[in-house]
Amino acid sequence: MGKTEVETYKLNKIFSTPPAELSAEQQELYNEVKANRTTPRDARFVGAQNQANHCWNRYNEWLVCLKSTQDEEGCKVMRNMALKICPSLWSDKWDEERGEGIYPGVNVEK
Repeated sequence: MGKTEVETYKLNKIFSTPPAELSAEQQELYNEVKANRTTPRDARFVGAQNQANHCWNRYNEWLVCLKSTQDEEGCKVMRNMALKICPSLWSDKWDEERGEGIYPGVNVEK
């Protein structure tokens, strides 16, 4: 079994037993949790307990994508990766700072 197959097996094992009868709302939440994935490992941050740098880089990589393509929909995956590793307090603050023009990271001119 290759590495990808092992990872898929582990993920599928979590949801292998179907839950008991669920209401439509519960089923929707179950499907949302089942589909949720965190940002993939990044070789630049192997073994780091503090993921602050990983968060900062993911957020700025999303901004670089926006700056180079001007396509918000095309960069949505990168935005989601940033949001999954960053505390919402930080990403909300950075979004606010970008709106005010005082964000210290990548500047995306609109």
